[in-house]
Amino acid sequence: MSEIEYLTDKTGKPKAVVVPIELWKQFLSGDGSSKEGLLEEIEDYCLSKAMDEAKNSPVLNRKEALTYLEG
Repeated sequence: MSEIEYLTDKTGKPKAVVVPIELWKQFLSGDGSSKEGLLEEIEDYCLSKAMDEAKNSPVLNRKEALTYLEG
């Protein structure tokens, strides 16, 4: 499935979100007919994508994690 894209201004501040048509259709065909339903669908999609990405991320020990966060 296509990725959601975030558009930013020149300073890097998020300004807009681009949702692929196939994902938008999926939202509208399901529970997303209401504003709350659509927001829940988008949140579920984003959380699912983040969890998928986390599965492919390396596992760091405490020292490596702290070093990464400091950088």
